Amino acid sequence: MKKILPLSLILLLLAACGGAVDEAAPAERPVLTVATPTAAPALPLDSGPQAELPPPLIAAPESAGEETPAESNADGLPLWLPNHFGYGAQAHAVVGDPALTMYVLRNQLGLEWVKVQLEWPLVQPEPDVYNWFFYDGVVAEAQAHGLYLMFSIVNAPPWTRADGITHGPPDDYNDFANFLRQLLARYPQQIQAIEVWNEQNLDREWTTAAGIVPEDYVRFLALSYETIKSVDPNIIVISGALSPTGEGDWVRWAHDFDYLDRALAAGMLNYSDCVGAHHNGYNVPPDVRVQDTNSLPKAQTAYFRGPFDNQFTGDRPNHLWTFKSTIDGYVERIRQYDADMMLCVTEFGWASSEGYDVYPEGFGFAVDNTREEQAEYIVQAFQLMRNSGDVWLAFLFNFDFGNKGGGPTDDPVPYSIVDTNGAPRPAFFAVADMAKTR
Repeated sequence: MKKILPLSLILLLLAACGGAVDEAAPAERPVLTVATPTAAPALPLDSGPQAELPPPLIAAPESAGEETPAESNADGLPLWLPNHFGYGAQAHAVVGDPALTMYVLRNQLGLEWVKVQLEWPLVQPEPDVYNWFFYDGVVAEAQAHGLYLMFSIVNAPPWTRADGITHGPPDDYNDFANFLRQLLARYPQQIQAIEVWNEQNLDREWTTAAGIVPEDYVRFLALSYETIKSVDPNIIVISGALSPTGEGDWVRWAHDFDYLDRALAAGMLNYSDCVGAHHNGYNVPPDVRVQDTNSLPKAQTAYFRGPFDNQFTGDRPNHLWTFKSTIDGYVERIRQYDADMMLCVTEFGWASSEGYDVYPEGFGFAVDNTREEQAEYIVQAFQLMRNSGDVWLAFLFNFDFGNKGGGPTDDPVPYSIVDTNGAPRPAFFAVADMAKTR
């Protein structure tokens, strides 16, 4: 899932909110072509409680800043054990008050992990310039509230690439290794996991003259892994999660299963403690395989038809439409190389446009999910991952992009468990009430 606003707007936004926001999302992720009606149905305005003036997000009590959770200490949090399942969420923590963000994640939602996407060009716009202030508060408040912090590092500064664009790796991988050293020196024992890149089977994330080459990514990952472990061997290194896709041309995008097969053959598991995975659910519950979607009641009523009308390409199931088919496909491939390697699902969620009169372009599936279904699917997915024995860490996408984006047409906003006014959606309370067993 891509970011919110272009980096060129950051200075303007700093004056307004004291933080940075992420880069603009393309209208639609490159997947199978899906037949849709010529005109989208009008979305009814929600007639429920959120149609009225919503309550504010519950604030931390005044004394919260004086209390330190028991699991937090000056020398860093205890190591996260391999047999512990981690409940987490992605937060847009560079916008707003990071102390309140971390307080709500830990004390109201009951989560132990937070994912924050770290924009390398934002921190290091020039070779000798470091703007750590964007993330200093994020790191400090995660530590203060006893949250395990995972940074997903994305994009390369223009100065690291001959073409001057940001959506791809640096021409010299050592530039990234040097940045990792600076990052870990800035925040010693305060980062518990690092995801090395993001959705590198898409050209919007991995543009190179050679196209999308899994073997190149494995070399990039190997250098990153060795660099991180040389500084802090306890940091969990997560391979960059792939974007679930259909058949690709290896220039614009690559089929994620085919990409993973090549990356595994190139030795990817030698340079990761956990294999990253994404699935932003469409309009299907998390326990349904793509082959079985037509048995769902939604098969008769859904506006977005992808999971119901495009289940196969030839004899090959189009796994991308469902959480279960995607996650099961990754596990099946990894188990051919390592019986013990786990997945880290660094982004999952379901979008719902209920309560809004518009939705992001290309995201018609958000029309088909009520807010109650969003809540139900999220909890069910957490439970499935916890019980599977195949997932180590799981990060909901997302906590607070709802009121930190540009409105309901921004891609991440319908996924948020707070609405555009900052009021909790049903999914907020469902996650808060959900049993969390390590």
